[in-house]
Amino acid sequence: MTTNDTLTAVPGIRVGHYTDLDAITGCTVVRCPPLTVGAVDVRGGAPGTRETDLLQAHNLVEEVTAVLLSGGSAFGLAAADGVMRWHVERGLGYQSRSGVVVPIVPAAILFDLTIGDPHVRPDADAGYQACEVATAEPVTMGSVGAGTGARIAAIRGNERASKGGLGSAAIELPNGLVVAALMAVNAVGNVIDLDGQTIAGLRSADGPGFVSVLETVVDMMRAAPAVSANESTVIGVVATNGALDKAQATKVAQMAHDGVARAVNPAHTMFDGDTIFALATGEVAADPTVVGAYAAEMVAKAIRRAVRSATSLGGVRAVAES
Repeated sequence: MTTNDTLTAVPGIRVGHYTDLDAITGCTVVRCPPLTVGAVDVRGGAPGTRETDLLQAHNLVEEVTAVLLSGGSAFGLAAADGVMRWHVERGLGYQSRSGVVVPIVPAAILFDLTIGDPHVRPDADAGYQACEVATAEPVTMGSVGAGTGARIAAIRGNERASKGGLGSAAIELPNGLVVAALMAVNAVGNVIDLDGQTIAGLRSADGPGFVSVLETVVDMMRAAPAVSANESTVIGVVATNGALDKAQATKVAQMAHDGVARAVNPAHTMFDGDTIFALATGEVAADPTVVGAYAAEMVAKAIRRAVRSATSLGGVRAVAES
């Protein structure tokens, strides 16, 4: 059994971070072994993504070269250009019929422009650097990479928000099947523990503890019908060494979102961009139902780890330091 219980427990998967603590932003790259099958499921109402249409089960290309998770809002999608450049230099990517190598780099972003410097966003060089440092070592968690500028429940501003971050979790089953998740947590809703208690989120204005995001949104709507909370999301990757086709990987991505719903309340709102990519490297026989069920468990665990590993930045307090 592996002692690594993060995304890199899946053989062949490499993870690298680019972290800018001055601007409080960053990006994370998941590098895939050749012929990794990829899929995606988008549940949030305000996504910022790249190559998600390509990953639909009815479309041609199955292979994913790398996945990018980035801060910087829509600007952060530019970091994928650097990820492509890194792979092109090494001849890695989809082998087109004409012989041209085209790296397939799906991406999703989160909004972190209201913490740190909004004029500094992950760019192509940031994506390239994340590829350079990608490793099979256990994933570093907390306020790193795409989770650097992440916040939880910031609808009342940074003072009452909790610091979000990046978390990862993995499990190895007796038959050698590994299922893992990596999540960047920047949610509208509060993060909920296994016992239903809030562990990070909207802080009470009257003292220690947390208050309901949903009830607060209702109160805000009474004062102003147009609630502004559209600067949040939970994005991530689930991966397995199981053999899945594109349609099966899509089902895994769909089931993985159950983990978001277990750990975040409310989840998948119109103000979130919740997106999960699914990767399958094809080494072990696998049932997509088993993979999907464990993916949901690992997503919830990764989300909770993200907030527990986070550190205070830019005036947003981490729960471990409150």
